[in-house]
Formats: sequence, structure tokens, C-alpha cells
Amino acid sequence: MKEKLKIGLVGLGGRGLGLLEIVILKMKDIEVVAVCDLYEDRCERAAEAIEKSGGRRPMVTRDYKELLHADEVEAIVICTSWSDHIDLAIAAMENGKYVACEVGGAFSMRECWKLVEAYERTGIPCMMLENCCYGRDELMLLNMVKMGYLGEIVHCSGGYQHDLRYEIAYGEENRHYRLNQYKHRNCDNYPTHQLGPIARILDINRGNRMVSLVSVASKSAGLQDYIRNEKKDDKLADFKFMQGDIVTTIIKCARGETITLTLDTTLPRYYSRGFVVRGTKGMFMEDNQSLFIDDLHRPYETKWEKQWGNKESFTEKFDHPIWKSYLAEGVKEGHSGMDWLVLKDFFDSARKRTQTPIDVYDMAAWMSITTLSEDSVAMGGQPVAIPDFTNGKWIGR
Repeated sequence: MKEKLKIGLVGLGGRGLGLLEIVILKMKDIEVVAVCDLYEDRCERAAEAIEKSGGRRPMVTRDYKELLHADEVEAIVICTSWSDHIDLAIAAMENGKYVACEVGGAFSMRECWKLVEAYERTGIPCMMLENCCYGRDELMLLNMVKMGYLGEIVHCSGGYQHDLRYEIAYGEENRHYRLNQYKHRNCDNYPTHQLGPIARILDINRGNRMVSLVSVASKSAGLQDYIRNEKKDDKLADFKFMQGDIVTTIIKCARGETITLTLDTTLPRYYSRGFVVRGTKGMFMEDNQSLFIDDLHRPYETKWEKQWGNKESFTEKFDHPIWKSYLAEGVKEGHSGMDWLVLKDFFDSARKRTQTPIDVYDMAAWMSITTLSEDSVAMGGQPVAIPDFTNGKWIGR
């Protein structure tokens, strides 16, 4: 095994530079040898950060193909706008590079299938960097579920519930891609932050699969109200955004479980992923950090506020082994430590030339929810089938 894994980073906006400066440059076994972005100033900032950290100046290019063709580059990390994720991932696999891709939703079913076909043709793994799969709460609940503590799981819910009005409204000034998505699409455009952890809990693609969904969207009012109040004479003040303020998606699974996902990003609110797990022996709720265990908590059914925050009393027993080790080593920066864990798993796989823990079938299935929800919303909430990207292999995986 090589001492250092040599990687290339494509996409150097807020997320790409953040991962580089906060996480990757602090990993002693990683060397960033190439960086790429359409904007020259972003490339230069990344190159300077690498040099200041003690590394040699990387290849700097605005053409991702130059990076992919560089023999020195062993693995690629993609942090570009959503619309480029799958094309770049396919190109990386076709050039023999292990590839990690930031989260986002798909634009068509065809591109999801192309992603899977590229992996099956090349044999090069592709991993979605869904950091929430490595969240402490999410992994603790996974541990509890696998130990049977919540009984048989019946329903899970969650979503992306994050006030992004400023980020979207100032998209042109900040060269941020989200603005165009909200102008022209109406869907769950960011489904994976809670779907990823839920998929692990429900064994999606590994003995279970998602089979259909329905999605409905509220009207769009939040962004226009915000822009009229904050930017006043801005040209977007009278723009009719397509994206509904709240999109609700209900997914049915092959084993009978249901999943509810909520996109809620253009109204005033507190941040939450709204993680809920419901089983025959109990439940977990993120928003009040509590577990309700049937045998323990039945007397508190109508006075549950007395038990809010009781999750901490379960952590010592049920903390996932990954987090027990992580706490002992020292939790790193980056979304409460999740960024370090997800990148470490990817880099370890690339170094050992093994399969990634989140694979291309997961990536295709999770990303497909965006384009499928778009279809369902457009048809007034009609059911839409979710393809089986494993072609039947989910039964025995």
C-alpha cells in the first residue's frame, strides 16, 4: 500500500474549498496533486492553500479532462454543481480513477442508468460523499436497530430542512448553482442527507429496495417574499420561482416499510434533518433528541416533554463502534466530524483498491428520488415507480 494517495479535486466553490482546507489538507496520507474549476480565482486559492499547508504546488487546470488524464492522479473528488456530478463521475471511472462525488439529485433517469452502466463496464468504484451516513445520531440508531432494540422497523422520516433563502437569493453574486434549480425545477432537489442513513437502517439495495413514491409540493412564496424584503429592487423580486417551499415525498419499500422525506429550504426555520425512526418497540426523534422505548416510557406518553433530551442516557450503551473509536482519537472538523469520516472511508477504499462502503447502486437509487419526485409533483402527486438499479441483485446482496 502506497504511503500517500494522490488525488485530484474538481469543483472549488464553497464546498470544494471547505473540504480541502478543513479536512483533506489535514490528512497526512493524502496528497492533492491536481485541482480544477471553471473559475481561475478559485483554482488559485486552492493551489495557494495546498502550498501553505506544506505541499507542492498542484496541477492547476480549468479543463477537468486534463486532470483525468494525469497518470499521477489516483482518485478524484467531485464538488461541482449538481448538474455536472454524474457526467464527471462517469468520465473518472472511464479513466480508471476511483471517484467520490458530493451529494445532489439527478436530472434524469437516463443519467442514473448511465452511472451504473459505467461502473459495471469499468469495474471502478464510485462513492457518494453522503456525510450524514456518518453522523453520530444516525450511526447510533443504526446500531440500535441492528441490535433489535427498537423492534421491527415500520417507518422512517427525515429530510433537508434548512433556511437557504440568502444562499439562493444571492446566487448570481456568489456564483452559486442553487438559484437556477429553484427558478426552473419543482422537486426534492436534495434528498440524500436523511435518505442515506435511512437506507442503511432499512437495508436498501441489501435485502430490501425502494419500489415507488408519491411527491407533492406546496406553493412557492418564501423566496419571492424574502427577495422583495431583502433585495427590494432586484430583478428577481417579481420572478415566479418553480420550486415549492415544502416538498413532501412518501416512499414505499419492498418489505413494506415507508419513508417520508421533506425538502424545506425557503421559509424561516431552524436547521434540522428531522430524523425519525419508528419500530414496534420504540421510536427516536431528532428534533427533541429523545428515545421513546415502550417498556420504559409508557408512563410519559402524555407528558413527553419531561423526557426531551433523554438520548444522552442511551449513548454510552449504543454509540456505534465507529464513533467510540473516533471520540477516543479526537473528532475532527467538518460538519461535526462527519466529513472526515466519509472521506477517510473513501480514501481507504481507493488506497486498498476495494469497493467503497456507499456504492454506485446506492448513489443511483438515492439521486433518482429527485427526478422521480419531479415527475410525481408535475402529475399532481401520482405514484411513480422507482427502478431497481441492481437488476435483482438487491435480494442477495
